Amino acid sequence: MCASNSFLPTSIEKFSKAALIRSFDRAMKQMGPYEPCPHIGVAVSGGGDSMALVLLADRWARVHGGRVSALTVDHGLRKESRKEALTVRRWLKRRGINHHILTWTKEARDIGAGVAGGSNLQARARDARYGLMENWCLNKSVLHLLLGHHRDDQAETFLMRLSRGSGLFGLAAMASVTEKPAHRLLRPLLDCNRVHLELFLKREKQIWVEDPSNKDTKYTRVRIREKMPEFAKLGLDAARIAKTAGVLGQDRKVLEETVAGVLAVAARPDPAGFVRFDASSVMAAPKAVGIRALVRLLAMVGGGVYPPRQSGLDRLYEEIASSRRGASFKARTLAGCRILAEHQGQGQGGSLLVCREARAQEDDLCITGPSKIHWDGRFLLRFGESQGVQKQGAQGNKSRKMRLLLGPLGRDGWTEIKHTPHATMRSLPDVVRQTLPAVFDQKGVLEVPHLGYRRAGPGNSPLRVLEISPFSAIALAGPAFGVLETLS
Repeated sequence: MCASNSFLPTSIEKFSKAALIRSFDRAMKQMGPYEPCPHIGVAVSGGGDSMALVLLADRWARVHGGRVSALTVDHGLRKESRKEALTVRRWLKRRGINHHILTWTKEARDIGAGVAGGSNLQARARDARYGLMENWCLNKSVLHLLLGHHRDDQAETFLMRLSRGSGLFGLAAMASVTEKPAHRLLRPLLDCNRVHLELFLKREKQIWVEDPSNKDTKYTRVRIREKMPEFAKLGLDAARIAKTAGVLGQDRKVLEETVAGVLAVAARPDPAGFVRFDASSVMAAPKAVGIRALVRLLAMVGGGVYPPRQSGLDRLYEEIASSRRGASFKARTLAGCRILAEHQGQGQGGSLLVCREARAQEDDLCITGPSKIHWDGRFLLRFGESQGVQKQGAQGNKSRKMRLLLGPLGRDGWTEIKHTPHATMRSLPDVVRQTLPAVFDQKGVLEVPHLGYRRAGPGNSPLRVLEISPFSAIALAGPAFGVLETLS
């Protein structure tokens, strides 16, 4: 860990602490409304951006009769990470700011390393970070989670996506508000630059943690950051690039409204977490609308936040177009989804299915007690104890201590339960059935809510799924899937 109070260049826009506070307050107002006495979650790594964010947010919340909770994720990937998290806690405690450390456990990391794609540790760590913070907000009924992305981040993201050949939606970069089913992600610093945030911390006499990866040129973002002074000499400074991204963001909103109208007619979401869609309706729209409709479908089912590469989207679009001309559509995978014709050999752009790709699903999660869990980017599960179930003696105590895991049913899980009278034999494609959420204990499959299955017999944990509902990060148009209630 390196606590920084580093030298900052003087040849910058004139800094004013009051102006920075006004900019932050203006951004928060534009991103409203908020409930009375709002409880705001703030992602805090300990770096300069997030430390400035939490101090600004704390001031704003106090003015509005609310409070903030700072959330620091300890990934456990570096030996210094726990020490850094505890240092952040100490800094914030001195300022009277509530702080929570969320830990990405070794067990979760090891489970992820055992699945296809698990070696992409940076991506998995990023997903785990957001997952831990969003689940915390969900269980604490926190409706707003603030992120510390600023103007320089926006410009770097624009250039990174430009280098990858992104279209309108990628170049529109990061939105100031991202709506989720149970909360919102807010980025109130997008009009602020990195230098001003660090100058603000100096005025506040607050040091911060320097992440060594921010200077590691093996990362594309770092290499772009080092070139920014050269771009500025050509008139491509961060402010101008970020402004362009903002203009494209307005264009994106208009196009999204058209896409929502197409999908409202073409798509039929299923409570089991997949979508049937009429390819002919999608292909009848202008190509830009059709491709964006595919992005929305893939994001909704795949649980992803980031769209696939443009090249992959173009190939999928052309294959669907070919099927509309009479060719058979061949099943393929993209963005954590499997796309296939509902009926084999089908051509002429009929009904296609977008299902979750089994090997791309979220790591198994350990269930330790009553809680709400956002799983696989698709479902919200509420765990609690069954009413009327009484456990007595040593056997009851043992059942309460059982280790439960939430994960995909899988082929083996389905083989285990498919001949039991307790499972509802829904007519589901096999590729869908394998990706359904299931609860496992030491004996095997304990519960599969979508199939109405719960293993009978003594010694089961009283903990069970009381409710499961769709919880996609991306809605198609209005409400996503219907709600499925289980018997309690």
